[in-house]
Amino acid sequence: MKQPWAWVIWLVAVLVMLTITRNPLYLVLIIMCVAFVGLALRDIGESFPQPFSMWKFAGWIILLATAFNALTSHFGDTVLFTIPGNIPLISGNVTLEAMVYGATNGLILTGMLAGFTVLNLALPVRDLISLIPRAFFPVAVVTSIAVTYLPTTLRQIQQIREAQEVRGHQMRSLRDWLPLLMPLLVGSLEHAMQLAEAMTARGFASSKPGTSRQAIYPRLLMLIGVLLLAAGWVVQLGTTGWSGWVLIVLGIILVISGLWSLGRQSRRTVYHRPGWGWQDGLVILGVVLMIAAGTLPIPGMGGETMYYEPYPVLKLPGFSLWMGISLLALLIPGLVAISRGAKEKRFSEVEKAGG
Repeated sequence: MKQPWAWVIWLVAVLVMLTITRNPLYLVLIIMCVAFVGLALRDIGESFPQPFSMWKFAGWIILLATAFNALTSHFGDTVLFTIPGNIPLISGNVTLEAMVYGATNGLILTGMLAGFTVLNLALPVRDLISLIPRAFFPVAVVTSIAVTYLPTTLRQIQQIREAQEVRGHQMRSLRDWLPLLMPLLVGSLEHAMQLAEAMTARGFASSKPGTSRQAIYPRLLMLIGVLLLAAGWVVQLGTTGWSGWVLIVLGIILVISGLWSLGRQSRRTVYHRPGWGWQDGLVILGVVLMIAAGTLPIPGMGGETMYYEPYPVLKLPGFSLWMGISLLALLIPGLVAISRGAKEKRFSEVEKAGG
């Protein structure tokens, strides 16, 4: 998959499915699919070093979400133990139902974290920045710096850690990380100064005379569009007619028109525009069908099993085979990546044999 929008649509589908379901079985299946795609991308590409395991971090998220909900929500019939006293929010019964509900929240957060991690592996920064409208070109540059800050910092930590190990420094406890802080701070400041000088030399955020005057009308269109959007939302809350939707659609049109007009004033050179392939269309078709199966009342699909409530008495969540099969559409990017990696491997072997 070379089209960035296909990956964005895939991520949106993951977030939508994580949002509309609270069934732990479906949540685990979604996380497994996302993890499969991430492993497939790691096998065919390079990834930056990580100072900690993402799976351990996800385990801590689930553990903390479970403990937090168990200590603050005292609903449910299966009482495990009681915290005595009058401590606000904490004192009371700790129930199994509250722990299951908190673990479900942790699974949702873990799935979201895994989805954004996979997107970071799949798309380079230049592809992510290309999705930002040309009207926000300075914002796109700042965003690219912010997005690349974490991988650059992790690589710098890894280099400093290797240099300290060569000098005989061993990482045994939290105190052993202190000798890494000062070189990391100095290196970060030097990198920031070099980046600022390079941006100044290239005239970043410099505008020609009259550019700000030309941008008044597109920004005015966007302001009116936002006001119409807000007015349409308020009207739609109070009435059931079409007047609110008319205002919302008109506001969207004005906002898009303002962005398009403002973007025409910003020049951006693109050496290669990614095209659409059949793999991108297959991914989009799969996730659209998956979302339709999870949101539309299709007979026999098992959409009623998407929601799970452990209160007041804990019970096993339902599971629909057809719904589980539809969630497997999230595997398509991973399968495409494995297929592409196998083709590239065979091509390299043929080149070596021919050479």
